[in-house]
Amino acid sequence: MPEEPYERDGAIAATGMGGAMDLATSEAATLEQSPSAASGGRAPGGPEGAGPQEKPRSLWSDAWRDLRRNPVFIISGLVILFLVVISLWPSLIASGNPLQCDLAKAQEGSQPGHPFGFDGQGCDVYTRTVYGTRVSISVGVCATLGVAVLGSVLGGLAGFFGGVWDSFLSRITDIFFAIPVVLGGLVLLSVVTSTTVWPVIGFMVLLGWPQISRIARGSVITIKQNDYVQAARALGASNLRLLLRHITPNAVAPVIVMATIALGTYISLEATLSYLGVGLKPPTVSWGIDISSASAYIRQAPHMLLWPAGALAITVLAFIMLGDAVRDALDPKLR
Repeated sequence: MPEEPYERDGAIAATGMGGAMDLATSEAATLEQSPSAASGGRAPGGPEGAGPQEKPRSLWSDAWRDLRRNPVFIISGLVILFLVVISLWPSLIASGNPLQCDLAKAQEGSQPGHPFGFDGQGCDVYTRTVYGTRVSISVGVCATLGVAVLGSVLGGLAGFFGGVWDSFLSRITDIFFAIPVVLGGLVLLSVVTSTTVWPVIGFMVLLGWPQISRIARGSVITIKQNDYVQAARALGASNLRLLLRHITPNAVAPVIVMATIALGTYISLEATLSYLGVGLKPPTVSWGIDISSASAYIRQAPHMLLWPAGALAITVLAFIMLGDAVRDALDPKLR
């Protein structure tokens, strides 16, 4: 059979569908060249004989990259950083004593050196507002850490082992969810005579861990069904290694998000309980105590209520905004 004439201007490649695909001579030659020949014996982006290699980013590196570009995270982070600094060193911006009062200046307005005026006892509202940051931040952080640790451990173990332990913990959490938080605080804290912050923190941990526990339980149940966990188990990994090495690093993100948002809630809860008279008690300096004392003079001296309530609102809003930004960065579904 005679050979088909060869087209010099193009190459014909037969396709599986019986058709033909025309390639220009230059394109065919380019396809025949290896990547090293096309780049002069060196693959782009790497050493000779090696292709471009980019280190894969983890969930945490991607989340940090997104957080740095999020203005909500930057603004809330700066506000929280400022609050933490003045809670640790309140004397940096307030040189007075929050317990030093002068009844002759009771309910007076702003004066030189006293920009927020005086409360009903003649105490400087500015100094008490600054020093109240320490108590609110301390209670919120300690309560959040206690709730996160206790809830994560109990929920994680229940989700990992399942069975009777999981059923028992689920019924316990149902009981705690049925207790109203404010009503529980009125009942449990009304018999406490201590003026320290620890009874309030203990109450928040007692009623706050079930929510974190359920989130940790659901996250662990989802993670333990993944292929890499099953492969590690098939290779003989112990339960402790599975929990610490493979499950916890991948299941902790929802707990972090929930704890960040809950921190602002606990600060607000402490102020609410102190306002009702069952939380922190004088001489402790607290925004809730100052708001409770100022509520009786809201018409005569509204500045007594405005400044501690405003500081409380800004603090809670900053932590909620931070939690929302962290949630958006750690949730793969929102990418």
